Amino acid sequence: MRLRSFFNGAVATAALACLATPSLAERLTVALSANVTLLDPAMTTTVGTDLSVISHLYTPLVIRGPDLKLQPALASSWEAVDDNTWRFKLRPDVKFANGEPLDAAAVKWNIDRILDPNQKAPVRAWLSAIKDVRVVDPTTVDLVTSSPYPSLPDQMSMIFFLPPVWSKSHNPAIEALGSGPYDLVEFKPGDRVVLKAKPNYTAGPKPAFDDVVFRVIPEDASRISALLVGEVDLISGVAPSELARIKNSGKFVVGAVPSTRMQFVKFNNLKAPFKDNPALRLALNYAVDKQAILDTLFEGYGSLNACQPLNESYFGFNPDLKPFPYDPAKAKELLAKAGYPNGLTIEFEVPLGRYLLGAEVSQAIAAQLEEVGVKTNLVEMEYGRWIDKFQNAGNVGSLSYLGQSWPTLNADGMLSLFETGNRYSYYENADFTRLIREARSTTDEKKRVEIYKKATESFCADPAHIVLFNQPTTYAFADRVKWTVRSDDWFRAVDVQLAK
Repeated sequence: MRLRSFFNGAVATAALACLATPSLAERLTVALSANVTLLDPAMTTTVGTDLSVISHLYTPLVIRGPDLKLQPALASSWEAVDDNTWRFKLRPDVKFANGEPLDAAAVKWNIDRILDPNQKAPVRAWLSAIKDVRVVDPTTVDLVTSSPYPSLPDQMSMIFFLPPVWSKSHNPAIEALGSGPYDLVEFKPGDRVVLKAKPNYTAGPKPAFDDVVFRVIPEDASRISALLVGEVDLISGVAPSELARIKNSGKFVVGAVPSTRMQFVKFNNLKAPFKDNPALRLALNYAVDKQAILDTLFEGYGSLNACQPLNESYFGFNPDLKPFPYDPAKAKELLAKAGYPNGLTIEFEVPLGRYLLGAEVSQAIAAQLEEVGVKTNLVEMEYGRWIDKFQNAGNVGSLSYLGQSWPTLNADGMLSLFETGNRYSYYENADFTRLIREARSTTDEKKRVEIYKKATESFCADPAHIVLFNQPTTYAFADRVKWTVRSDDWFRAVDVQLAK
């Protein structure tokens, strides 16, 4: 298949291009499609922008490589001491830039801060199973959970640690003093983040670039223009229709890799018209021709999602479930059953700059919904404003175009986003919630798979959103560098090298 051969080119290399000055060889400039909103690792869950930048400044216990396998970072090793305790052995030589040690006490301070309800940390849900953090000695820390948590090491790849003493007198949302390979030089929200490599960094791979600059360029055409004229070295989220044009210039490498991210139209199931109305939720799933959107806007790249919030990348994926078929007649029948024989009008929020062709996809979906009698008022807004509504205010619109993934590639994490009571859920399904909590109570993988099968079937019968497709990760970069492109939304300069 064209799709398979295209995706197989995940790692591209090219010859070193001539450079105007030697100093330019040591600067990497990356174009981001959405704003970097803050630098406090406890206060954001956005991987593609905030956390990607943060990963250059701070250190996690473990890190996930481009091959999606865990690698040591602060922790040199980790093991399950018993069903409810994970022990991490820490490297003794890791310090923050002010000399504070990044030791077991610092790890405990950071996790306690995240779990403090007064902190209102968005990442608190990721660690809610942790009931105690025990400092065994300066280089050993135990994370004790309330029930078995087999994927906790994977989850810790998302948690970065601040210096405790420094944080008491500084604002980590806009300042940074880290233990990672780069120092913060400049942070201008909405414009750029400038980083400088630590000259004597020894806690990981030596940075290949003296400077890394993240430029915020929300407009697709402007990002492509910046790449073509040499203002930036790499971009992602490139419209498939533009890949050939960029490649034909002869100076760039282009391609796509499959993504762990799934796109959907989220329902706010906590208020009318979707609250307590599964027939309406099913109706909208039958009303959208997902394959036509992939064929038209994505030129065939990407793949349909089955009727569940998981794809084949995740442990617990249910292979027996299939995508919702396009069936407008059935959609109209279900609309009548839901109490809307003459249709209805609802608000449809579209965050801009975050998702590939997000505005175009949303417009196509709105047109298809209107064909069965569902009119939408499209409300486009900057991604930062929308994520604040969704994540902090608890006031998301009736419909929202959204993409989600989970770093552990495990059903427990991904399904928890739809668990009753989760701030990201906007969904109440008692049977589904009971099942995913039951799955957490055992480390037996076979039993967990059986439970996840029932949970995904429950979700399919009462969907939390319009199930759409796996969005491909499209990219383009200057041939003076080589970039190991990832499928999990992270960008790290360590994955980029000068071409030779």
